[in-house]
Amino acid sequence: MDATANLKLPFILPSQAQKHVTHNESLLLLDSIVQLSVLDRDMNDAPAELAEGDRYIVAAGASGTWAEQSGKIAAFQDGAWTFLDPRVGWQAWVADEGTFVVWNGAEWATSGSSEISELQNLGLFGLGTTADSENVFAAKLNKALWTAKGVGEGGDGDLRYTLNKEGADDVLSMLLQSGWSGRAELGLIGSDDFSLKVSPDGSAWREALSVDRATGIVSEPALPRFKAFTNYDNYVGVDAWTRIGINSTDYNDQNCFDPAANCFRAPVPGTYLFGASLLYKTNASAATLMSGRFALNGAVGVPGSFAEIAGPHQSLRTALQISTLVPLSAGDTVELQGYFRLADGYIAADQTTFWGMKVG
Repeated sequence: MDATANLKLPFILPSQAQKHVTHNESLLLLDSIVQLSVLDRDMNDAPAELAEGDRYIVAAGASGTWAEQSGKIAAFQDGAWTFLDPRVGWQAWVADEGTFVVWNGAEWATSGSSEISELQNLGLFGLGTTADSENVFAAKLNKALWTAKGVGEGGDGDLRYTLNKEGADDVLSMLLQSGWSGRAELGLIGSDDFSLKVSPDGSAWREALSVDRATGIVSEPALPRFKAFTNYDNYVGVDAWTRIGINSTDYNDQNCFDPAANCFRAPVPGTYLFGASLLYKTNASAATLMSGRFALNGAVGVPGSFAEIAGPHQSLRTALQISTLVPLSAGDTVELQGYFRLADGYIAADQTTFWGMKVG
């Protein structure tokens, strides 16, 4: 054997004269093939202007200086052309196109086109940008399309995108960023339950949604909701709307209820559902009519929330129920108010409740 199997580099043979000639020939071949980058692949004859080291892929229909060299690599060295036969799998960067091509045994095909049957076990892949050890696949583009292979093309018309993580405690997610700072993360984040987290700054995260994998039950941990009550008897005079001192909470997610101000305060705009139960307690006479309503921002009665129950009432047994939907802006307040006609009385402690939650 007088040459290597793949690159056909000539060996220095025993007792060979002028060994440096063979050695230099191998170096020139290596210089032409390794890190292969050609200037053009559309020319079928040598250009008029040449520089030492220029390389081209000879196009079909080669003529002139390149006659009968179609498909080969033409390398200009020491004032002459050397033509190299490519092997299957050789890749070349085509400078004027900004693309890689691969020799498939018959032609130079654009990497990633239908002309390439396989590209396996790539260490890095960068599309429009540079991949690195942390982001081994990187793409910089404005649009991307995945579409199902139809039955007529040998497929089944379905498209299923599969992602897999190693264990339950690992993360499998889609991280959405703005200005390279995280704003939302969706997926299996440190567990096998599906969840959605959001962040205002990429540092502090809140879980907005979770789905139990065993039951399919959806939870909204950050949903504004509360249930509150008054722990004292609230005196209500005749013919005067009076705010009920709802001052204690059973639960108060997002701290949306203010016990000190006896009201709910909307943290974000939306539609909210409210409900209340007012329990009557007599003062001197049960011959009264008890009314209730929700008031917006301390003054205006919320439309559709007014309710009244006719007397005579039974102390600590007569109760009034009200509920309604309310569209609110961020910062709006809703409070519970009571009203008596004919005779005064009390809105009773502990069993008078006010609750609400965001529904849209």
